[in-house]
Amino acid sequence: MRKPAALILLDRPYWGNVYGPAERKRLEGIVSGPCPMDDAVSLRERGGASAQALAEAEVVFGGWGMPRCDEAFLAAAPNLKAIFFAAGSVKGFVTDALWARGIVVSSANSVLAVTVAEFTLAQILLSLKLAWRHVADMRAARRPVRHPMPGIYDSVVGLISVGAVARHLIPLLRPFRVEVIAYDPFLSDAAAQALGVRKVSLEELFETAHVVSLHTPLLPETVGMIRGHHFARMRPDAAFINTARGAIVNERELIEVLYRRPDLHALLDVTHPEPPAPDSPLYTLPNVVLTPHIAGAVDGECRRLAAMAIDECERYLVGAPLHGQVDEEMMATIA
Repeated sequence: MRKPAALILLDRPYWGNVYGPAERKRLEGIVSGPCPMDDAVSLRERGGASAQALAEAEVVFGGWGMPRCDEAFLAAAPNLKAIFFAAGSVKGFVTDALWARGIVVSSANSVLAVTVAEFTLAQILLSLKLAWRHVADMRAARRPVRHPMPGIYDSVVGLISVGAVARHLIPLLRPFRVEVIAYDPFLSDAAAQALGVRKVSLEELFETAHVVSLHTPLLPETVGMIRGHHFARMRPDAAFINTARGAIVNERELIEVLYRRPDLHALLDVTHPEPPAPDSPLYTLPNVVLTPHIAGAVDGECRRLAAMAIDECERYLVGAPLHGQVDEEMMATIA
């Protein structure tokens, strides 16, 4: 296998988390010479050795903070042929100039989806046990307090959009004997049957599911698509999970329903704005569980993203199909 010149580009705080010792060792085996690591600011301001490394690089391993690949960047990278991005959406750095150059782009988004699915699974299982209410009530009463609950047997889990995260989550749910229903206008009947999910309308999903989990990408047409009347339809003691994007939910209407329906719980890993304003009721409502955008890969989990980027480079070098390749036509349909 030939060994290309390579450079790692991502924001400095992620250097150790994404490309750890094991990943750097793997890189030594597939690239020629040293594989320097730099960030966008240093590359722009310092030049020198970093600029030389970019000029020679056939391959760039990116991550959060990857520089925008505009005409100036590409002029400084005349030998660049492929970017392996150890993160999710590539929209922050791809440009028309990059596509015009025919540069291969691969994203680790599918691996990022695994960590979100694992986090969501934990939230679903705890929600079916009404864990959030039991924790609060036992703390307040200082004695065991138990409420009737759906439990993890013959309960109903509703998924909004069946993209990468949901397709990882569905197999994780199979051992727990729950019915999975889904709303996704782009999911074919054959695909739903193959996944073992039942397609329903958005209204039926909110009315039926004990737990509703949102996985819709943030696009112009999905902003504010989840409204107060959806939450008002939810069955008693139901839970809503958002690990997608906060702007997909009409937050004001969600808050109004949560005031009226203290039996409901909202588990929000994302909000709009993010974080919420200091005076937001999301901090004080007892039926809201806020987490600081931790569903995706964090800290040591980020090394999984680098591992996929390196796997993709190995496939690229032997001419094998890439698992995470992104092309220009896909850009209108991804977040």
